[in-house]
Amino acid sequence: MKTVKALKEKVHFGVIGGSGVYEIDGITDVVEILPATPFGRPSDAITVGTISGVRCAFLPRHGKGHRILPSELNNRANLYALKSLGVDQVVSVSACGSLKEEVKPRDFVIPDQLFDRTRERPSTFFGNGIVGHVSMAHPYCPALSETVYQAAKAVDLSVHRGGTYVCIEGPQFSTKAESMVYRSFGFSIIGMTNLPEAKLAREAEICYSTVALVTDYDVWKEGGEVSVSEVMANVAANVYNVKRLITTFLPRLARERTCECAHALKYAVMTNPAVLPAKAKKDLDLFLGRYLSKSKKK
Repeated sequence: MKTVKALKEKVHFGVIGGSGVYEIDGITDVVEILPATPFGRPSDAITVGTISGVRCAFLPRHGKGHRILPSELNNRANLYALKSLGVDQVVSVSACGSLKEEVKPRDFVIPDQLFDRTRERPSTFFGNGIVGHVSMAHPYCPALSETVYQAAKAVDLSVHRGGTYVCIEGPQFSTKAESMVYRSFGFSIIGMTNLPEAKLAREAEICYSTVALVTDYDVWKEGGEVSVSEVMANVAANVYNVKRLITTFLPRLARERTCECAHALKYAVMTNPAVLPAKAKKDLDLFLGRYLSKSKKK
């Protein structure tokens, strides 16, 4: 694999997931890059390759060899690095537990809502003198999610559209009491990685969708104690289907975006442009540059 310091072209599509996900038959023109960011290093080098005629960037969320805890992830660096390559649409491949009887292990779920139970993770690019607020009413891009869902149906996957993903801190699995409470709230699936990914993607004006791979019934189901061996076996069983899904949805992704994600920052910044700190402006120029340059002209 060739390692480069910079890409000559922009890559508009990205996949965040396990390191094995991008080992896909037919991938060509593969290069590896580790972009620098104001927030530190991403989880690992980003692999860029061509699949079904489409250039795509693949980031192993937990690093190659799965060595980074969910709470240790440098999500800001991950999303910033992808954005710096030109990525404006990201599909997150995430293992999860099921909180509903009808959502079975080895099923796929394309959720449409999120509930945050994390505690220790930096969840915004703002701060250090810049105050910004973005809408999170619809945390997953509806247009991108629908495209991924239709692709999953096209390859005959057992897939569910919609539902709430509750994101816990981890790394421990839930207690039985917690699992029962989440079920009583009507949540569909439970995982440890979609937050703050989704929030940071929105601040970066990146469309974000999740392909959730159901590995177990959490601990609410009688006799359904979660084990790492069960989780890993079900993830491994779904890797083949994930690869089929990626090769199917990539050519279907829209080149032009008409969703709200594309201009999420248009009215987000509350701070007077005249008092924005120079370093904070520089750090966020990748996201805010086009808006701040317009404010200067007024």
